[in-house]
Amino acid sequence: MPIRVQNDLPVKEILESENIFVMDECRAAHQDIRPIKIGLLNLMPLKEDTELQILRSLSNTPLQVDVVFVRLTSHASKNTSTSHIHKFYESFAEIKNQKFDGFIITGAPVEKMEFEQVDYWEELTGIMDWTKTNVTSTLHLCWGAQAGLYYHYGIDKKLLPQKRFGVFLHHVRNRKIPLVRGFDDVFLAPHSRHTEVMLQDLEADERITILADSEEAGVFLCMAEEGRQIYVMGHPEYDRITLDTEYKRDKEKGLEISLPLNYYPDDDPSKKPLLTWRATANNLYTNWLNYYVYQVTPYDLYGTPF
Repeated sequence: MPIRVQNDLPVKEILESENIFVMDECRAAHQDIRPIKIGLLNLMPLKEDTELQILRSLSNTPLQVDVVFVRLTSHASKNTSTSHIHKFYESFAEIKNQKFDGFIITGAPVEKMEFEQVDYWEELTGIMDWTKTNVTSTLHLCWGAQAGLYYHYGIDKKLLPQKRFGVFLHHVRNRKIPLVRGFDDVFLAPHSRHTEVMLQDLEADERITILADSEEAGVFLCMAEEGRQIYVMGHPEYDRITLDTEYKRDKEKGLEISLPLNYYPDDDPSKKPLLTWRATANNLYTNWLNYYVYQVTPYDLYGTPF
């Protein structure tokens, strides 16, 4: 089933070229079903890249998904045009009286800052608080996961001695939990971050269930409140060349950056990276939409209290 987007969203053409079923607003208006309504708070600097990655991840499901892009008003994006943001994104003030089946909070390049030093922290915490009453299940990604764990459970992040950068092997802890249903015992997923939430801090909190972790990369996936809050420490939504783009960008800037681990064939940046995590990413997003959104959300979002 399709992803529903605005008629002239730029990434729509790319998705269609990849044989992903995308339905525009005109065609969706003639469908006599209620689509799953997902909000996306996109905190990444290159918004269109993240739109494309998240929409790809949401597309492999039999459900019709209606995506609403949400923007902050307390922070101005420097890497995406203002016209794009105001055309395709809604402010939190415009959607705060709505109910959502699911909500996604992305990562952001502010890891080295204390949470309270981030200029939009107050607005973000207001949104995270709002999700507890207006959203069936919220998916937090990378820094968004760290921010959510800090705000909801008081668990702080720690600065890593060097950037955790590459594709890492992870182990599933509890196969009976629906979020990891269909996962292999071990799987690969990308990470790109300077901080982490420590395994022992999460294990010490009985409210949190760890679902997958890595000896090299730490915790990858955990959840709380029976799946109403889900935290993904890596970037399963990344495409084949995202780590390559980050690596070469930082090299050109003269920044200290190591090769992404387990990524380039023979550790040769001139060779095309292998895409080894797409099936896992598709499975994760499909399980989230099915078991933690579609199966538990009320048909009447407004007539049934959360």
